[in-house]
Amino acid sequence: MSSPVRQRPVPDAATAFHWAAAAEGRLEVQRCSACGTWQYPPSVGCPACIDGAIEPVAVSGRGTVYSFTVVRQAFDPGFVDHLPYVVALVALEEEPAIRLLTNLVEVEPDAIDVDMAVEVVFEPLGDTALPQFRPVTRRGEH
Repeated sequence: MSSPVRQRPVPDAATAFHWAAAAEGRLEVQRCSACGTWQYPPSVGCPACIDGAIEPVAVSGRGTVYSFTVVRQAFDPGFVDHLPYVVALVALEEEPAIRLLTNLVEVEPDAIDVDMAVEVVFEPLGDTALPQFRPVTRRGEH
């Protein structure tokens, strides 16, 4: 019997750039070219000025843990083999108001703290990749 499969992202007109960048190992969010407002999750228009001139922008992939929880029970069969796992909100270095809902990897749940420095890593998943984050201990080391 094979393991259950986790669902893959389904790109649409608003998110295709994000998933294409992830597949190439880059983290991209959006920024309005008119007013400079950062946007994530991806959308079709600027929430601040309603200009609609939002464009993909690459970010460093560095940030800090804003909040997190440890998941110990799988409500989807595709996650059973990953228990326990950590779901976190990561505030991006470029704009801390932008917070990505993601997983923290390469760390024991008891070792995680709010404000912990993290960096993006990508988990290959079919023809795309999932941006996830791992701790940074010293200048790019993990």
